[in-house]
Amino acid sequence: MPAPSYHRQHEAGIEPLAWFGSEAGQGLLAVQEAAMARVLASWPAAPWAWLGTPGAAPPDMPGGRGVVLRRDGEGFNGAVRCRLPLPFASEAMGAILLQHALDDGFAIDEVLDECARILMPGGTLWLAALNPWSPYRARWARSGLRARDPGGWQSALRRAGFAVDTVSLQWLGPHWRVAHGDVGVGASDRLRAGIALTVNKRVHALIPPKPLRNLRWQTGTRSHLARRAPAIMDR
Repeated sequence: MPAPSYHRQHEAGIEPLAWFGSEAGQGLLAVQEAAMARVLASWPAAPWAWLGTPGAAPPDMPGGRGVVLRRDGEGFNGAVRCRLPLPFASEAMGAILLQHALDDGFAIDEVLDECARILMPGGTLWLAALNPWSPYRARWARSGLRARDPGGWQSALRRAGFAVDTVSLQWLGPHWRVAHGDVGVGASDRLRAGIALTVNKRVHALIPPKPLRNLRWQTGTRSHLARRAPAIMDR
């Protein structure tokens, strides 16, 4: 009996993100736990949100400050069941973790816009995605997943208002063998199964600099008083 084709999988109701529940998908997700923990450690007192793919485990952080949401069709399910826009106040989160929740191409610009809205000034967005240049892509072939290169993600972050000149990029996961996941930034690491982009929300200055003309007016006033001082003393 022939193996089911890509189209037959979708007819049977198999979602692309279900791949992350497979052995190959779990091999990629396992190496990301430490990276997420480091992001949250930099925001020890602030609320955070995890928006992840089915099959992934959210960070196990004490304190009850985290909101856990998994992709569920055209929306999210977890602490709340919702669609976009997200039901959170603006600038409410210190960190947002997007763990492969957009790897099926779902509403990328809309989700990143929402992340920018609910992040505090200076807050951190961590985004994990598939690496289209990795040999590991053969393991998710015909699943319906859509891998974007880092440049495509940076363009999407720029459209959402993030300062892409501050983006840090890391390659993580196995090259091919499922149990051989790791992280790195070297040339050979660029063939790892996944990428992770970290960016901070730009902080705008609260007090603008004084106009230059005000400084000149003050300087001129001091000079004028200095010239008049001897005349006043002679009186």
